[in-house]
Amino acid sequence: MNSTDTLMILVIVMLIVFAGFLAMAETAVTRISRHKATVLLEEGRRGARQLRHITDHPERYINPVLLLVLMSHLIAATLVGFLASRLVGPVGGALIAIGEIIVIFVFAEAAPKTWAVQHADRAALLAAPFVKVIADFPPVRMLSLGLIGLSNVVLPGKGLKQGPYVSEEELLAMADAAADDESIEQEERELIRSVFEFGDTVAREVMVPRPDIRAVDASQRVEEVIDVALREGYSRIPVYEERVDSLLGVVFTKDLLRAEREGRADMEVRILVRDGMFVPESKPVAELMREMQKRKLHMAFVLDEYGGTAGLVTLEDLIEELVGEITDEYDVEEAPVEHLDDGSVRVNGRMPVDEVNELLHCELPEGDDWETVAGLVFNRLGHVPLDGESVEVDGHRLVAERVQGRRIGRVRIESLKTPVLGDDDAPNEDDG
Repeated sequence: MNSTDTLMILVIVMLIVFAGFLAMAETAVTRISRHKATVLLEEGRRGARQLRHITDHPERYINPVLLLVLMSHLIAATLVGFLASRLVGPVGGALIAIGEIIVIFVFAEAAPKTWAVQHADRAALLAAPFVKVIADFPPVRMLSLGLIGLSNVVLPGKGLKQGPYVSEEELLAMADAAADDESIEQEERELIRSVFEFGDTVAREVMVPRPDIRAVDASQRVEEVIDVALREGYSRIPVYEERVDSLLGVVFTKDLLRAEREGRADMEVRILVRDGMFVPESKPVAELMREMQKRKLHMAFVLDEYGGTAGLVTLEDLIEELVGEITDEYDVEEAPVEHLDDGSVRVNGRMPVDEVNELLHCELPEGDDWETVAGLVFNRLGHVPLDGESVEVDGHRLVAERVQGRRIGRVRIESLKTPVLGDDDAPNEDDG
């Protein structure tokens, strides 16, 4: 063995150490979220600034690291093969190659990555400055970008930089795990889920339907509308021209009271009407809330595809989608769900079918022609039901209760599935 061989062995050891460090860096950096990096930066930890930059642009730094790990392994393996073939022959070379695999796996992969998992914050802060310097080194950066571009030619796509790195399902699973570990409260987990569901909700699903709208005619006098506002407890009331499909806007109770104090109680309310906001049924509620906040409105009218009034949405309705029902001293509402003594459940007819399924752990059909449990009953019966009329759907009997005109107010849901008898419940011959 000459000085050249000694130098090659030294290079091999350095390459394996370098690959181990990069393997640790890759694992540590990918396990740190942007939020965690921000917390470490606020704590003034050394290396946190570089770590935050890496978490902001992971595709810019992870690819160069992976490339250098691969290059280190390949160069080390090539040098070992060259030395082994010259010094110990083919058989010895094979044994040395096996030894090299063990060394690389243990010291350049498993051990550093395990340590990075066990000490994620420490490893990430230690590795971040070196990773940033290495990945920003022009030759490394250009070579990495070139090879990524080549891979996109071979396998067309948008590439790693398009993400996403964390999906909605992963975030929800993380919230569930955090709640199970008591890192967050159950109420916080439910709020996180509500936020994601909020993004998939449209105005039609949260609106007060047209039959429930309490509106006044524009020709009514101010004092008459004040009586309505006091009786219903409203701070603002929709105003229409002749029929509800011709909504003009909204009148505020404070404007009515001011007009009465000024001696204009006999004036038609149309004079006090303020412009309303009109949106389609398919309007995403997240966009709707932003627009209502921007325009400083608390009520929006929902129109169907023919331009008719389908319902209305208030800012309170949207907030309730996130935090649950909000009631005040004047709200007198029936419970949306009642568990009866016979095991059946009575629900509000306006309750969405998917919420009923989640509540009862059943699979009532959801269709394009209905959204509520009352709509499901109408669809299956094919006519306006009489009070107490029922229909059987997927192992459940749906009973229409409190039918007012053509509207189902409540639905009683009874399970038709008979419980399976166990061995202890089986009839005994001695029982007669």
